[in-house]
Amino acid sequence: MASELPARCDVAVVGGGIVGLACAHALARRFPDLRLVVLEKEAQVGSHQTSHNSGVVHAGIYYRPGSLRARLCVEGARRLREFCEEHGLPFQAVGKVIVATCPEELPALEELLRRGEANGVPGLRWLRAEELREVEPHATGLAAIHSPATAITDFRQVAVRLAELLEARGAAVVTGCALRGARRRTEGFELDTARGPLLARAVLNCAGLHSDRVARMLGARPGVRILPFRGEYYVLRPDRRHLVRGLIYPVPDPRLPFLGVHLTRTVHGEVEAGPNAVLAWAREGYRRWTFRLRDAWDSVGYSGFWWLARRYWKVALYEQYRSWSRREFTRSVRRLVPEVQDRDLVRDGAGVRAQAVAPDGTLVDDFRVVLQPGAVHVLNAPSPAATASLAIGDYVAQLAAEALGLQAQAEARRSALGW
Repeated sequence: MASELPARCDVAVVGGGIVGLACAHALARRFPDLRLVVLEKEAQVGSHQTSHNSGVVHAGIYYRPGSLRARLCVEGARRLREFCEEHGLPFQAVGKVIVATCPEELPALEELLRRGEANGVPGLRWLRAEELREVEPHATGLAAIHSPATAITDFRQVAVRLAELLEARGAAVVTGCALRGARRRTEGFELDTARGPLLARAVLNCAGLHSDRVARMLGARPGVRILPFRGEYYVLRPDRRHLVRGLIYPVPDPRLPFLGVHLTRTVHGEVEAGPNAVLAWAREGYRRWTFRLRDAWDSVGYSGFWWLARRYWKVALYEQYRSWSRREFTRSVRRLVPEVQDRDLVRDGAGVRAQAVAPDGTLVDDFRVVLQPGAVHVLNAPSPAATASLAIGDYVAQLAAEALGLQAQAEARRSALGW
């Protein structure tokens, strides 16, 4: 985006990922006269969590009924499909199976089916072993859940289109514009950015991996800290892609918010295997050796890190081992598709998940939005946030309208103009 930074605005949205852009888009639609600015520190929108994922549009199976994740995921998937169809973006309902490979996983699989049905996920059905082979001929397991509505897309393309729509509505999407500091003023916040100062009546913080820092910069007490977890991917060699028709997932560990190593087709024709989940030593640590002292200290200097490590040290050690061992990674894949061999997997890229952790080491399980005078902070928006982004946008826009007095501002502006 090539927008110039204005001197003033009504709302500054910090973060040009898919969630920040969806929130800005919802605000722009609700309040057409709002002077809106999106601040993105990278040269392009959607550069981090938005574009470093497998592109899966989740149907809403995993999430606790009644939670924000459950409600907004189901609604968001429907909205995202409509958005992609309207704007000619890729969206393929390839379907998904969640596979139990041992008897101990069957109760958890049954619970997932109950959750999915309670959340209103369409078309779910229980598959016996022989029925699983009809859907995914090369997968193996005792039983599975089939979700035909689960789809794939390219979330970065969605983010770029949202940015284009915002600019068409008169909003400014300013890239290369990192937020460096903020001071409270009577009329809002004076923001110090890499492109100059900006006076904003209100701020919407959707900074993802840096959302807790932005919250503290604005004077809020977020109550959580972001810990970065790197998820590493392999891809199947082109001549082995026929082993996977759609999406093949394991039964996840119910104690953790990660879904386990799985196989997923992409809209670009590849088949990815992954991700694992290892603690990263940089908030944008896409490579194993990336280390940033401030980020590492933010993690190890936090009580929640040590409580989390104490509780899950065995899981952490195994994830580190699997990160370094191609053979062990392949073993995880072969639990689902036994025909996959070491030589079939080629190491690919990685993503970093922004996971909010409480001071007692609890992994925050739901989306979390915190309000302060003049600001709204989206502090935990892990998967399925990309799927749910358009629904999150409407939810946050409603909160912002009430908390920031945007409706009153809009009415005052119309009155002043004699409308």
